[in-house]
Amino acid sequence: MTASSEILTVTLNPALDLATSAPRVEPGPKLRCGPETAEPGGGGVNVARAVVQLGGHARALVALGGPTGESLGALLEARGLELVRVAAPGETRRSFAVTDESSGQQYRFVLSGPEWSQAQLDAMLDALDAAAPERAIIVLSGSMPPGARPGFIPHVCERLGPGRQVVVDTSGTHLEAQAKGPAPMPAVLRMDSHEAQALSGRALETRAESAAFAEELRQRGAGQLVIIARGADGSVMANAEGLWFVNAANATVVSAIGAGDSFVGGFVMSLAAGLSEEEALRRGAAAASAAVMSEGTQLCRKPDYDRLLQETVVERL
Repeated sequence: MTASSEILTVTLNPALDLATSAPRVEPGPKLRCGPETAEPGGGGVNVARAVVQLGGHARALVALGGPTGESLGALLEARGLELVRVAAPGETRRSFAVTDESSGQQYRFVLSGPEWSQAQLDAMLDALDAAAPERAIIVLSGSMPPGARPGFIPHVCERLGPGRQVVVDTSGTHLEAQAKGPAPMPAVLRMDSHEAQALSGRALETRAESAAFAEELRQRGAGQLVIIARGADGSVMANAEGLWFVNAANATVVSAIGAGDSFVGGFVMSLAAGLSEEEALRRGAAAASAAVMSEGTQLCRKPDYDRLLQETVVERL
């Protein structure tokens, strides 16, 4: 892959994530909740936040609509993100999490968000094409917007052309469609172990099995480079040079929220700096290891990343 000085993340279905707690969560009575917190949510914005926290630069194209969208945009800018705003077809969604103080269990409610028409998606792609320099790295992370049909990812790749590197980290029907290898393929396809197991129909218990499936997807045309995360066991990668494994350097997990987005942030920041794919894998893994040390949605902290990078090793399988 060629180096790029620009990272642009894309979040078409962001959320304003609200969280609170109640003494007990049960059906029937009104639940008197404690103070609420509001955090920005969405895979693409989290990737951009991770890049910025690691000392890099990224812009975030975000679809925003209504008062909730304004609130979300203000939160993102307060965190130092440079936004490319596009109009969402409706009010930006909210998600809501309530922690049961008596049990410690968390109940999470995620709304679907506004539905996009094909014309609205095409207008968004025009805005993305105009905002992205010729050699930009474009990150499609998180859920695709309601209304976007399977096949949306190759459509984005075709619209942006071969000069841009598209990095995809998604799930559900869009990942299933991409796994079949439609052309043109993105530069990078990443998934977690549960998604890989569902796609393969196999347990993928060993690193070698996960790496072999990543290579199978690569040969199929799902991505020029395929990464499968294996949780506490690290990640595997299949690229044109072979099969690779990187360890997860941190054994202490405070919260796994944002680990995948932090991985992608560390990975694309390294590609943008002109580093090799193997080194990008190492740095992405260190960012993910740093993220699990942070509470909630804090993502990866630079001091943790710098320390864990020394303990993160890539090896050929």
